Amino acid sequence: MRWGIVMPDWAQLIEGSQTYDLAHPLDPAMPVSPNHPGYRMALLRRHGDMVRGDGGSASNEMVVMGGHTGTHLDGLAHVSQDGKLHGGVDAEVAQTGGRFRQLGVETVEPIFCSGVLLDVARHRGVPSLPAGEPIRADELSAVADAEGVELPKGGAVLVRSGWAEHWGSPSAYLGHDSGVPGPDVSAAEWIASSGPLVTGHDSMAYEWLAPGSGHARLPVHRILLVEHGVYIVENLDLERLAADRVYEFLFVCLPLKFVGATGSPVRPIAVASGPPGEGPS
Repeated sequence: MRWGIVMPDWAQLIEGSQTYDLAHPLDPAMPVSPNHPGYRMALLRRHGDMVRGDGGSASNEMVVMGGHTGTHLDGLAHVSQDGKLHGGVDAEVAQTGGRFRQLGVETVEPIFCSGVLLDVARHRGVPSLPAGEPIRADELSAVADAEGVELPKGGAVLVRSGWAEHWGSPSAYLGHDSGVPGPDVSAAEWIASSGPLVTGHDSMAYEWLAPGSGHARLPVHRILLVEHGVYIVENLDLERLAADRVYEFLFVCLPLKFVGATGSPVRPIAVASGPPGEGPS
């Protein structure tokens, strides 16, 4: 003990906990939104290109990608409505100079909060919701009741449709022709009414996308980001969390501090106490 501070027993806190990685791997072949840049990685220096006198060598790479590529967080500068960002910030003024002077993703504090998983697919008894299927508020409420969870104020609400099963097939995952399951306007308003800090889903856009609609309109983004100031995490991998029926957990998500950017790749995790599989069947 130093400075009169009693240090916690970290081993006791960690013992028995389960950690769940909620991010997809970053790979050039992964699905990418038609509205955003993709992902590229190339080795700029390979082992042997330069060898030090003692025989040591180093390799490094260059990564090129958009802020909304892969598993990522949407910041509050990402969406405007009638020229206004969250809190009535003038979007045109805020973005002057090529980056956002207000509401950039660097202003997002490290996210460390209570989280819940609303497993809609399991509630319906299917591996994945059908393409173009809306998730409505009344269904989310029924899922929460069945799981015995309450939406945490200032916390994280993660919604699973099972759509991540299509991650390996970019065309199917994007679902332009087929549509994509996701929360509709009623679901977004229901989630926002609980006062969460962040909410996430297992598809490219946190939206219900009707067949053939693509990303033409994104009303759920408007409700969450502009009207309520709720961060969005997209392209989550919730499969292992769902398989273990873990519905309540500690949610950790650390956006990179890209000054003036609208989003950031993230590697969120869920930390649950006790052995897996204790949730309602």
